[in-house]
Amino acid sequence: MTYDELVIQYDMLKIKEVDFNKIDPEEELSGLCINENILIRENIDTNVEKICVLAEELGHYFTTHGNILDQTKPENVKQEKRARNWAYEKLVPLERLIDAYENGIRNRFELSLHMGVTENFLEEAMRHYREKYGLYHTLSNYIIYFEPLGVFKVLE
Repeated sequence: MTYDELVIQYDMLKIKEVDFNKIDPEEELSGLCINENILIRENIDTNVEKICVLAEELGHYFTTHGNILDQTKPENVKQEKRARNWAYEKLVPLERLIDAYENGIRNRFELSLHMGVTENFLEEAMRHYREKYGLYHTLSNYIIYFEPLGVFKVLE
């Protein structure tokens, strides 16, 4: 999935790239979700980084409420995690890990390219899945190991 495809998929929202320095020069935000408005920092280096930010902001739209910018509050930290988890499952679904395996992808660098996400985002997605499922998860006739990362087809 590309950044533009994600924007089109959620065209019911107002997604706009902006210069955050004009809004608040002190704040180093990459994205912000305010009701149906999603703002993305316009000078993000790559579309791969940009899609990761957009997915997280979409996660905020679908899973959080209120102003959660103050991350010293435990309830805000929980909402932030929920939004990020939504983004991980959107951009790095388990089915695509199987697809990558079937296409000969065997290392994290190739996998991040195949998924269209940053290596850091991929690593955080694997951490999320480890927290959710443990060391591995079975899907169809595949076993997906999260640490170390690997996909194996179960032969019958």
